[in-house]
Amino acid sequence: MITSPNDYKQYRHITLPNGLVVLLIQDDQCKKSAASMSVAVGHFDDPSQHEGLAHLLEHMLFLGTDKYPKPGEYQSFISMHGGSNNAWTGTEYTNYYFDINNSYFHNALDRFAQFFIAPSFNADLLERERHAVDSEYKLKLKDDVRRFYQAHKETVNPTHPFSKFSVGNLTTLADTETYTLRDELLRFYQQHYCASLMKLVIQSELTLDKQEHMLKEMFSAVPNRGINAVPLATPLYTDAQLQQAIWVESLSGHKKLYICFPLGDTLPYYQIKPLNYISQLIGDETEGSLLSLLKRKGWVTALSAGSGQTGANFKDYNVIMGLTSDGFNHITEIVEFCLQYIKLISEQGLQAWRYDEKKNFLEQAFRYQEKIPAVKNVSHLSQNLHVYQPEHVIYGDYMMTGFDIEACRFFLQQLNPKNMRLMVSAPNLDTNKKAAWYDTPYRVDAFTPSQKQRWADVDINPSLVLPIKNLFMSPSLEALALDKAKLTEQPSLIDESDGFKTWFMQEHEFHLPKGNIFISIDSEYAIANTHNIAMTRLAVELLMEQLNTLTYQAEIAGINYHIYAHQGGFTLHLAGFAQKQFELLKLIIGHRHLQAVDNETFASIRNQMLIAWENQKQAKPINRLFSELTSVLQPNNPSSERLAKALMSIKQEQLPEYLEKVYQNISVEILIHGDWHHAQALEIGQYVKAKLHPISTPGKETIRKLVDIQDTGSLVHEVAVEHNDAALIVYYQAPKISPKELAYYSLANHVMSSKFFYELRTQQQLGYVVGTGNIPLNRHAGLMFYVQSPHTSPTKLLDAINDFIDFFPFGMISFTEQQWQSSKQGLVSKVREPDTNINSKSKRLWHSIGIKDKDFDKSEKIAEELENIERVDLIRFMVELKSRTSDRLIMASINPSLPHDEEEDEYEERHVETFEGTYITDVEAFQQQSHIFEL
Repeated sequence: MITSPNDYKQYRHITLPNGLVVLLIQDDQCKKSAASMSVAVGHFDDPSQHEGLAHLLEHMLFLGTDKYPKPGEYQSFISMHGGSNNAWTGTEYTNYYFDINNSYFHNALDRFAQFFIAPSFNADLLERERHAVDSEYKLKLKDDVRRFYQAHKETVNPTHPFSKFSVGNLTTLADTETYTLRDELLRFYQQHYCASLMKLVIQSELTLDKQEHMLKEMFSAVPNRGINAVPLATPLYTDAQLQQAIWVESLSGHKKLYICFPLGDTLPYYQIKPLNYISQLIGDETEGSLLSLLKRKGWVTALSAGSGQTGANFKDYNVIMGLTSDGFNHITEIVEFCLQYIKLISEQGLQAWRYDEKKNFLEQAFRYQEKIPAVKNVSHLSQNLHVYQPEHVIYGDYMMTGFDIEACRFFLQQLNPKNMRLMVSAPNLDTNKKAAWYDTPYRVDAFTPSQKQRWADVDINPSLVLPIKNLFMSPSLEALALDKAKLTEQPSLIDESDGFKTWFMQEHEFHLPKGNIFISIDSEYAIANTHNIAMTRLAVELLMEQLNTLTYQAEIAGINYHIYAHQGGFTLHLAGFAQKQFELLKLIIGHRHLQAVDNETFASIRNQMLIAWENQKQAKPINRLFSELTSVLQPNNPSSERLAKALMSIKQEQLPEYLEKVYQNISVEILIHGDWHHAQALEIGQYVKAKLHPISTPGKETIRKLVDIQDTGSLVHEVAVEHNDAALIVYYQAPKISPKELAYYSLANHVMSSKFFYELRTQQQLGYVVGTGNIPLNRHAGLMFYVQSPHTSPTKLLDAINDFIDFFPFGMISFTEQQWQSSKQGLVSKVREPDTNINSKSKRLWHSIGIKDKDFDKSEKIAEELENIERVDLIRFMVELKSRTSDRLIMASINPSLPHDEEEDEYEERHVETFEGTYITDVEAFQQQSHIFEL
């Protein structure tokens, strides 16, 4: 098995006597063990009379087995011992995975194995889970991705399994006159859940021999029914479905064009990756690229190449573009330019040096790949076991064995107008069809004779040119020698003056040629009011747009950057290979004044932001409430509605004066963490200071504000949503900042989460989205309970949450001492969980700087406080929440478009003030009248 030179793990690929293929991974450094089972069954296998059955089966496996019959016990066991679990159902595969503290891996794995040996398929729980699947379906009725997906399904070959409804609902998952749903579920399980169709990966600190012994003991009983995957022969499209344009009406304001070229099975080419090579050229964003030309014309906002539905015998090769309003009227020309660029690649772009450039980068990425959490690793590798040769399971994603010009030509020849479909997603279209399940309006048009003629043989526009050699690409990368005389276990403040700080740490735990640079600029002017906050966010987006063509090659070379606005101003973050980050930083700093922003770019970016903020009204109700919760509590974080209103009044000519005032009085804080020496870090910091010094004077750090809800009782804020589901959040805020407060709130969340999910989702069937959360805001701990329901009003959701909060402490009395200690230690181990890679470590260190944790030991202090909490202490804490009398914030959705009728009690409750508490009707007035915590 080919592994990275920097991969310390040991691997063993085996096949059990029953045909189950297993990859064992010995990871001496892992604190959590993980397992993933990938089964070669998905919604393509659903019987026509029960679409969504594979998805329902995935749900049912979590609800008890013959050996462990208690529903919810599996999830509770894993959660209690510091782990997580989940699953997903795709077109041709279903993947189950979990992680857990090492000492409990054996017991968790035994429970997991029973999914594939003897699930109970409890009839009572089956009926509940039907409703859970139906809730999941209804959750995304207004999701544009699902709506578009369904229209796509209805315009493919109807005999291809892709055309099936994948999610399922109460209609498709019901008993028939011939047999019951449970009978069909059992039949489906026996027909498809077979050891020969399964791939298992486990990762643990145990030796490979111990892992193999454990696997044989637990998984040998997985039945092998002699089933093999049936090759998929049906084409995804008929000839009649090519050369068509499908117009799909979206609910959002965004407009997108999908230029689709259907291909056959591309898997045999994974070792040489000709499509990756082609995609990098089509998706290029430098000057002279297809994107840069279309942006100059004001037609396109973004472009990507290569994505699309992929299966056993098909691949949709998509060139996807974000359209402007003007671009929507020039789709024929945009397609023509795309075909021109493909022709340019065919005639001039098939060069070995270009392939080698991509190949060398992937080799470097493979050699210096970041360690990822074990649960993500096993889930990914269990899928790879289905598609790659055993020796390539790890390397297959990165390997490019050599330039094959004929393979490139083979695929480029298929990127032609006769083998092309267009799909357009936009609002307010003229349509004549409606897709099932999601009621998506759409229309299908054949290409016109003039389009066919225009696209048949295009001439290459001289403005289109292929990218030059990538100057950010390093021919070789090696980590710098460790400066042992100056190594520290945490960042040191290496430069400090009025309004300026530089922190530095050379990374030695993950000794790779990578790193992160964070530069935060605090400006009181940038966040002085909602207008300025909107202006700051606009300036950030304009800067990212202006930099795009200049910095694209750096991103291709593995040096990424992001600029984002926050409560105090904005931050620039660079990440990836460290060797040329300073060069990229100089490029970005040099363009900070937004030189020569033209009218079209300004209007386009502003319009995109307005659409994005407007689209938040279409978001899932629970997501709307999450967003509004922070807007209510954080005055420097206005709602999308307020930001959009402010943005409407902003003019382009205001930019220069605004930027000048932003930089006049600033506070700068920098973290340089990774593969640099002290002198290099000092040079980077001094460069930033030198560039900003002539235009600014030192300022103070901006105050981050948080509304204090102490002594307020229940506050209620209702949010209008355009969705039939109801949603509710109940939020409790810690009154003090201390590790002790964080410990109590996080432990309460940890202990209650799985029980809350089981009670309100599985038992009461209130909705699909159910959970608790520990959400610290501006250093103050917070505890949150949330539910989204397709059939229950917010007031009834609140009753259910209140009952749970009130009765749960009494249930804790019945915890055994072992259960209590196991649960507490599960959280302690989570808090003390070591950093996975450089990126996660850098983000943790930067977060510590942001919250003034200058000793970088907040997590350890919380862990120590957790160790000291006794069960009676936590019970007392929970009792004091007193659901109906505590200080808390209730966020509830209302849908003004729903019927308002006295006979419809459920809807009536959503339109009148029925919650006990003080209503927040004007957020700005509420914030001005409230006591404020200042950070």
